[in-house]
Amino acid sequence: MSWHQELGVFDLETTGIDVESARIVTAHVGLLDAEGEVVHRRDWLLDPGVEIPAEATAVHGITTAQARELGMDPARGVAAIVAQLRSLFDRGIPVVAYNAPYDFTLLDREANRHGVAPLVSPGPIIDPLVIDRAVDKYRRGKRTLTVTATHYGVSLLEAHDAGADAIAAGRVAQALARIHADVLAVEAAELHRRQVDWCNEQAADFQEYMRRVRDPEFTTSGAWPIR
Repeated sequence: MSWHQELGVFDLETTGIDVESARIVTAHVGLLDAEGEVVHRRDWLLDPGVEIPAEATAVHGITTAQARELGMDPARGVAAIVAQLRSLFDRGIPVVAYNAPYDFTLLDREANRHGVAPLVSPGPIIDPLVIDRAVDKYRRGKRTLTVTATHYGVSLLEAHDAGADAIAAGRVAQALARIHADVLAVEAAELHRRQVDWCNEQAADFQEYMRRVRDPEFTTSGAWPIR
């Protein structure tokens, strides 16, 4: 069975962009069939235990007050998210995450923060951002999920809702598999390995560009899927 016939999908909405300090606010782990229809889904709202900055609320819509009133204990929530993902990986189901190093690294840090056994070498993971940059390297414009979904004809009506983003990312992955079958018709494990190399190459190119035009000391990590 091709890797895109059955896909897990994963997304987090959080308190910030720094994976070392940000906390999970909402999360989605779901399962899509070959047509991109949702077969199963789990959604969580956590009380992150810290104030949710106004800038983060402006993105995902969850306030500190809402999270405190309705959110679950963060340790229980993180454990449930990890367990759901581990179940998919144990069944050999690839999991899609757009810009995977953000979500999987942040989840790793949250697991360690709350005494939850983290995912170890999770995979196979499918990252449409890394794949799109590899198969359509010279396309102009931004590569946000919203822009990339539009490019591949995938509807995303509620951007920055964890469920909507995760499902759209899964459908983008399936569109990539159809359009670029010449490159992507490989086993999920092999595609995972290729993304490790592609992400390293992309980071090196970006670092070279930034050093040349902005900051001679600029550095970035090409580690994937966890940094």
